[in-house]
Amino acid sequence: MREFATEDLADYVAETLGDSLAEHQMAYGELTLVVAPADIVQVLTFLRDDPQTQFVNLTDICGVDYPEREKRFDVVYHLLSPRQNQRIRVKVRVGEDDPVPSVCDVFAGSDWFEREAYDFYGILFTGHPDLRRILTDYGFEGHPLRKDFPLTGFVEVRYDEQRKQVVYEPVELRQEFRNFDFLSPWEGTDYVLPGDEKAKPN
Repeated sequence: MREFATEDLADYVAETLGDSLAEHQMAYGELTLVVAPADIVQVLTFLRDDPQTQFVNLTDICGVDYPEREKRFDVVYHLLSPRQNQRIRVKVRVGEDDPVPSVCDVFAGSDWFEREAYDFYGILFTGHPDLRRILTDYGFEGHPLRKDFPLTGFVEVRYDEQRKQVVYEPVELRQEFRNFDFLSPWEGTDYVLPGDEKAKPN
């Protein structure tokens, strides 16, 4: 029954939104809409206010990075309609420097979600009341969920007891932590791992 309801919803949304809808498809049991950035505010307002949809709950906004694509990022909006017992996913595809209109006026709860997408991916939201980092430090360089961001990061953070403050230092990986032979002490390694001092006789 749920599948039929979702198909009816897909037909209704496609017919009503018309040219505002770039494409729609079923993915992972949910209806997925793809819209242009310029249409996102209108589409989300329709999905929230229309009596046949009533997607009044914005559960998440997230970014997805596809560095090989010309339009590198997807901004994905997840909506819930408690009245219809339905979920829907709305995607916007944007390039690295392309802004997306903020939907804070449609869903007040999008404020922190958009800040997180900006912080982690560098996606810009025009009209946002306070677009700044939310989870990394304000002096942080780069966007850590981009796929070209190094896994080690650029700096290490530690508390310096002598200076009584947090200090930032360039990442330094010691060579012994870069080479792995995937052997345990019981498989005949020539070195003793910390905590396994008793594994080899002195």
